[in-house]
Amino acid sequence: MSHVYCTECGFQNPETANYCSRCGALLEKGEGGGEATQTFSPEEVGELAHVAVEGLEGPALVVRSGGGRAGESFRPTGDRTRIGRSPDCEVFLDDVTVSRNHAVLVRRDGEFFVEDQGSLNGTFVNRRRIDTVKLENGDELQIGKYRLTFVEL
Repeated sequence: MSHVYCTECGFQNPETANYCSRCGALLEKGEGGGEATQTFSPEEVGELAHVAVEGLEGPALVVRSGGGRAGESFRPTGDRTRIGRSPDCEVFLDDVTVSRNHAVLVRRDGEFFVEDQGSLNGTFVNRRRIDTVKLENGDELQIGKYRLTFVEL
């Protein structure tokens, strides 16, 4: 049986499916159409972490893909930086795949942690769904359809 991969979350669905069984996105099928999933080794992610952030000081989240915002960066604000679809969040990601108050970036004792806030689609770090995890330089966060890299300079 052939499969089709969701362009939003990467989930492998049966070829007969019209919508992703994980995130509900419309599946793009056909010859040569749609986006291709690109994979990177940890070394390549580390290299990418420094590409779009020249001149940026301190820790940051850099958008790698999603919403046409690749290259945009967000610096933590204080000890708690809210990430979500609500315009009140410091990291505003305007897409239905992102919960209003999706996750929070927390600074504790000079280290950064990301905590899911009970979001519907979950928060992923390095492709693993998490509740809370300590972030390391080059870690990839997935929040809805957005992929962000944590850069600690």
